[in-house]
Amino acid sequence: MKKLSMDELNRLSVDEFKEKPKIPLVIILDNIRSLNNVGSAFRTSDAFLVQKIYLCGITGKPPHRDIQKTALGATDSVDWEYVKDTTEAIENLKKEGFVICSLEQVDKSIKLNDFRPEKDGKYALVFGNEVFGVEEKVIKASDHVLEIPQLGTKHSLNIAVSMGITIWDFVTKMGVLKN
Repeated sequence: MKKLSMDELNRLSVDEFKEKPKIPLVIILDNIRSLNNVGSAFRTSDAFLVQKIYLCGITGKPPHRDIQKTALGATDSVDWEYVKDTTEAIENLKKEGFVICSLEQVDKSIKLNDFRPEKDGKYALVFGNEVFGVEEKVIKASDHVLEIPQLGTKHSLNIAVSMGITIWDFVTKMGVLKN
């Protein structure tokens, strides 16, 4: 066993990435204050061929060195759009047939491991502010609210970790990742 070189990884170029069909998944960042978390959203979205990222409210926008530092160039490959009001982005995505899933802890949340996305469905995942979470009006506009089960003393995960877990879970359950 040996570590693969960059050449052996056979990664797509930005142009190849742009041409490749994307999975029917978009990310909505609802008032994310950390530019490093925004950069992580781009990098994770690039890794899984996410269709687009919506940056909403106070969420920072590229180009910014703190986003670039974490994104490692993924702001060039992943499509993104700024929408001031998160609910406006949700309304537009619903018109396009997307199912809206917010990640939050609410009284009637569905555990992520119990949620089964349809293999041919289109989904938008909403991730909220690091301190206040997903806005209440956004939760009400969502079709589902999903929660990542946790076992320890803390009741939250960093947004970058939550995105990685959730996006991987969706692409796996939608049958995108195959051996």
